[in-house]
Amino acid sequence: MSELPLGLLFGLLVLLIVCSAFFSGSETGLMTLNRYRLRHLARAGHPGARRAARLLERPDRLIGVILLGNNFVNILASSIATVIALRLMGEAGVAVAAGLLTLVILIFAEVAPKTLAALHPERLAFPAAFVLGPLLRVLYPLVWVTGSIANGLLRLLGVEPEAADNQPLTREELRTVLIEAGGMIPRRHQRMLLGILDLEQTVVEDIMVPRGEIVGIDIEAPWEEVLEQLMQAQHTRLPVYRHSIDQIVGFLHVRTVVRLLTSDELDRERLLAAVREPYFVPEGTPLTTQLLNFQRERRRIGLVVDEYGDILGLVTLEDILEEIVGEFTTDPSVRGRGIRLQPDGRFLVGGNVPVREINRRLRIELPTHGPRTLNGLVLEHMETIPEPGTSMLIAGYPVEIVQTGENVVKLALIDPRRRGPGAQADRTGC
Repeated sequence: MSELPLGLLFGLLVLLIVCSAFFSGSETGLMTLNRYRLRHLARAGHPGARRAARLLERPDRLIGVILLGNNFVNILASSIATVIALRLMGEAGVAVAAGLLTLVILIFAEVAPKTLAALHPERLAFPAAFVLGPLLRVLYPLVWVTGSIANGLLRLLGVEPEAADNQPLTREELRTVLIEAGGMIPRRHQRMLLGILDLEQTVVEDIMVPRGEIVGIDIEAPWEEVLEQLMQAQHTRLPVYRHSIDQIVGFLHVRTVVRLLTSDELDRERLLAAVREPYFVPEGTPLTTQLLNFQRERRRIGLVVDEYGDILGLVTLEDILEEIVGEFTTDPSVRGRGIRLQPDGRFLVGGNVPVREINRRLRIELPTHGPRTLNGLVLEHMETIPEPGTSMLIAGYPVEIVQTGENVVKLALIDPRRRGPGAQADRTGC
């Protein structure tokens, strides 16, 4: 090597530094690839993605060939730099060459290419896969020997190198992926996907229509009242019961009796013949499970019951779908059941409205780990039944009691413009 021209030695040194930068950048690029995007591109037929995916199936072999190549070119570059230093400056130049070569490799063969690869992994990883694949086949015996020794040491430490890292994403990790997707997913679609993820953590009791708000038909009522209820029905499916909802008969699809109703041929017997048997839902059923149950049973409505069989409320397929896609109503003044926008920007909310629905309609963050309705939330906060005019802060949101009665809060005004986190609860009017 000492007989080679200096120009050739300098050229070889530059080439080796470029090769070192290639190996360093390839390692970072391949290891920082988005695995899910990589699998998508590989399934779509992208040649670079397919080769990269095959290499990443055995990361120990990939790292082995990269480090073999990187160490080889770095050591060879060091030898050439030493020869150049000896020919130019004698033995004193060895230390200078070592220092300069370290600085050059650090900047041009390590930091710069690895930073570029971390910022744009696909630009470096996919082309590099075309080189590393054949190189791995050529150097496989050496890679296998070094890899076997390294894997043996890892096994002594309790690590299994062959175990593929195929851990699935948890629900919270998937939520983070969706939130950080940014402009890649439209905001409305993002909310829908997050709503689907939240279904598993929500039970039917959280979204049901409370027992006191169930609108149905008392089949034992005078026939004129039954007809009037049918004519004024705002829902297509109504529960039919005898005297009270506890004596449920079933559900009636109003459309099935419209023809008889308009032709004045409907009577009590024909009405009962059109009633379908009731469908009951346990109160703790997750929404994901209930959605599948509705599909399997071909139902759209069910009565929520507790462990004793007492009816607590009513849940519909639309209620579950609204948890995903949002409110179906087109009236801007109505923001869900019992929620109305006021001219001053506040919302008049019924005490029996679920806290989850308030949070969704008003886009606020009232606590949901305790009481399920606004009335329960206020009573827990105040520890007494407040008088009208009482104001307070719940989770930083101003709440003013408007109407109480029968030991419950019936109406309250909520301002969605949250105050500072350090604000203290105001209990004026108590």
